[in-house]
Amino acid sequence: MPGRLMRSLWQRWRRYRYRFVPWIALNLSHNPRTLRYVPEESKDKVISDEDVLGTLLKVFQALFVNDFSKQSDILTVLPEPVKSKYQDLLSVQHPRVKQLEYRHQQQNTFTSEEILYKTLGFSVARAPSSLISAGKGVFVTKGLVQKGAVVSMYPGTVYQKYEPIFFQSIGNPFIFRCLDGVLIDGNDKGISKVVYRSCHGRDRLGPLKMSDSTWLTSEIHNPLAIGQYVNNCSNDRAANVCYQEFDVPAVFPIELKQYLPNIAYSYDRQSPLRCVVLVALRDIEQGEELFSNYYTIVS
Repeated sequence: MPGRLMRSLWQRWRRYRYRFVPWIALNLSHNPRTLRYVPEESKDKVISDEDVLGTLLKVFQALFVNDFSKQSDILTVLPEPVKSKYQDLLSVQHPRVKQLEYRHQQQNTFTSEEILYKTLGFSVARAPSSLISAGKGVFVTKGLVQKGAVVSMYPGTVYQKYEPIFFQSIGNPFIFRCLDGVLIDGNDKGISKVVYRSCHGRDRLGPLKMSDSTWLTSEIHNPLAIGQYVNNCSNDRAANVCYQEFDVPAVFPIELKQYLPNIAYSYDRQSPLRCVVLVALRDIEQGEELFSNYYTIVS
């Protein structure tokens, strides 16, 4: 029994140590390929914010139209020009269906992974990692990810530097630290899950959801919201994706916020919502696992 307990603890440590700051500090020199050097915080951009925004809008709009028959409550509060835009998109995808009759008919919807493939040319999903004792990882399941493409998002509750996260952080391997000290808790279990659901319910405005909580379940609506399961690269496995911070602009369509897998711990109208996306550093083929470098050194 003691031997089994020790083996279990050792396996947990092997998975957790790559996010344990003291261990990282002592082992930086032994793992040069797990670091990413950035000349300045403002230059930590592989692609522009405009490209990130364009990709997210493209995917979210496709998800919205695919689930159009269930958006009736939201459509009632949208301006006529916005509703007309989605009806035009719908007519392109379903030219034989009359707009007024569409919501009353049986819709042949695609899965979220299929939507991602049809929109960006690839799909990603969680599966057991190819690394020993690494738990789950993220793989390209179909298509080709081109260099510079947004391949996933890091979901979770967003904490400012001064906000409490001690209890959520205990034994939590899913906390991501941004360059400015902002933290994102991407754990989909325990107290982290409870906190996210609470904030999600707090910010809802009638039929309008300000965030997506389905990444906490097995039925994920946003197929990109699995970035917290991307494993760290190693000396044997070079990084093929990297993290890039993105602040959601004020002009982001309110009807598409239901697909954002992040929410602020404290409600604040002044601060933009922080998101983190993963961007491909090279072309990534079907069947490959995604590997990133968690740690960035700003010189």
